[in-house]
Parts: sequence; structure tokens; C-alpha cells
Amino acid sequence: MTALSTPLKRLFHDHPASVNESYAQHMQFALGFAFWLTVAAGAALVHALIPALCQTTASRILSRLHGRIARRHAH
Repeated sequence: MTALSTPLKRLFHDHPASVNESYAQHMQFALGFAFWLTVAAGAALVHALIPALCQTTASRILSRLHGRIARRHAH
């Protein structure tokens, strides 16, 4: 039996490896992504309540995040 059993390998190794990352690198990327999605959601909430505020904040963040994902999958 290998050091990392098959179910655990699937959970923690296979996907990060598919994007050429270690588990820790993938976690860092995903947590950063989650942080910016949370900021974008907050900006959208503020904009929903007061339309004059944060008019383009959420869309700019989402555009940047999309660019990061597109570049990541291009390699």
C-alpha cells in the first residue's frame, strides 16, 4: 500500500496535481480566490443597497479573477 491511500490521494492530491500545484500551493490559490470573491460579494451588497457606491467594484474583481483562471489553465 502506498503512503497516501487512494481515497485520500483523490481528495488531497489529484486535483492540485492536475494544475501542477502541491496541496499547499492549491490551498493558497483557492483561499486567495475565496477572499476576493467575498470582497466582490460585499461590494455587490453595498451597491444593491446604495447604487451610487461600488458601481464597478464587483465586476472589476470578477474580471481579474477570470483572468487569473484563464492564465492558469493556459499553461
